[in-house]
Amino acid sequence: MDKKLLKLIPLFADLNNEELDLVERAVVARKYDKNNLIIFEDDVGNSLFIIKKGRVKISNIETDGSEAILAILGEGDFFGELAVIDGLSRSASVTSIDELELLMLNRTDFMEILEKIPRISITLLKELASRIRKSDHHIRSLSLLDAKGRVASTLIRLAEDIGKVESGKVVVEELPLQRDLASIAGTSRETISRVIKLFEEEGHCHMQQNSLHFYDFDSFKKIHS
Repeated sequence: MDKKLLKLIPLFADLNNEELDLVERAVVARKYDKNNLIIFEDDVGNSLFIIKKGRVKISNIETDGSEAILAILGEGDFFGELAVIDGLSRSASVTSIDELELLMLNRTDFMEILEKIPRISITLLKELASRIRKSDHHIRSLSLLDAKGRVASTLIRLAEDIGKVESGKVVVEELPLQRDLASIAGTSRETISRVIKLFEEEGHCHMQQNSLHFYDFDSFKKIHS
C-alpha cells in the first residue's frame, strides 16, 4: 500500500511517515463487485473498512426484504467502526453501489494503532460526531418537512457526503437510484423525480446523464436547511 494513498484518507492525513508505516503494515486490500453485500446486520464484526474507491450504502434490511437506507459513503469514508470499538454485532448492513476497493484493519491491529497514535482517535471522534449531527438533522427533516423539503435535505446530505467540487459547482456523480433516494427521503420514486425536476426548473441544479450538478450549492443549502 502506497503511503501517498493513505495520506489521502482523512483518518490518516496528519500522520508522519513512521506512523504511516505502522498503518501500512496492518491494512489489507480487498476488492468487491457492484451490488455485493459487504456487511450483514447483526453479524459479529472485527474489522474496520476504509473506502479507497467506490461507494457503499448503509442500510437496515427488514425480514420482508424492505430496506431503509441510512447513508451513502464514498472515497475516504470508513464504516464498521462501532463493532470494532465495542466488540458487539454490526448495527447495519453495507452493500457496494459500485465496483469497490476497500482497506481493512482488524480490531486488534486498529486498537494497537490507536494506542500508539492517539490523535487518530480525535479524528475518529470528530467524524462520528459529524455523522450524529447529520443523522439528527435528517431525522428532524423527515418528521417536520414536507416532501419537497425531505428531498432537498437528502440531496444536501448526498452532496456533502459524496459530492465533488468542479469549477466552483458541486457535482454528485452517478446519483443513486430513485428507489434508494426515496428510501433515504421517506417518500416515493415519483416524488423524487418530480421534486428534482422542480429544482431544475427553479434554476438550482440540472441533471447531466446520471449526475446532479448544483449551480450554487451554498445558496441551495441556505434556502432548504
